[in-house]
Amino acid sequence: MRSKIVAGNWKMNKNLAETESLLTELSAKLPDTSAEVMVAPTYINLMEAVRHLESSAIEVIAQNMHFAQNGAYTGEISADMLLNIGVETVIIGHSERRAYFGETDAILAKKVKTALSKSMRSIFCFGEELEDRKADTHFNVVEKQLKNALFSLNANDWSKIVLAYEPVWAIGTGETASPEQAQEMHAFVRKTIAEAYNDDIAANVSILYGGSVKPANAKEIFSKPDVDGGLIGGAALAADDFVAIIKAI
Repeated sequence: MRSKIVAGNWKMNKNLAETESLLTELSAKLPDTSAEVMVAPTYINLMEAVRHLESSAIEVIAQNMHFAQNGAYTGEISADMLLNIGVETVIIGHSERRAYFGETDAILAKKVKTALSKSMRSIFCFGEELEDRKADTHFNVVEKQLKNALFSLNANDWSKIVLAYEPVWAIGTGETASPEQAQEMHAFVRKTIAEAYNDDIAANVSILYGGSVKPANAKEIFSKPDVDGGLIGGAALAADDFVAIIKAI
């Protein structure tokens, strides 16, 4: 049975003191939930976040990692470095990584395979731009992203994959895909995986929605049968908002 997940992507926000303060508040207010709750602070605060949450049910995850094990990659972080400080899950392919840092499907495929080789779980992000949706090519775009990066994986590898659908036009814009649009895409993704692999894998992979999820819309989005939670951006930076979203799952 697939997991319900609420993951907060903090992006390039919160210094060390602010990170500690938010984690303390989240820990104190964390509701009783069957969902997995995750937070992704910035790299330099990951170790402190792991230490801070060692007695908490909240998992600390990374926002990105490099595909190489080590070497001359200035400014990059490897899977082993993350594992060494207790981080076992990584976000891969966020739309901002694709748009601002030139991450291609080929690069993302290498990152996913590296994560799998280290038994790490990947939250793999995908989604269409506004022009794709206007041109009615959004299903084609999403299918291509999934196939290029993930469909060379073995069936067993999917136990370590979480998917996150991000309509790019709804990230940080205040716009949100309607619950019906989210459900339509999530159902399409399951159908695509079932055709490439089998119904069991499609039914058991968790698919999160990411794109301006807020306390006001979370419950309706999460109520859809193929939406298994959210990858939360701005609302994850305020404890009360993030807790309200967790309660909505």
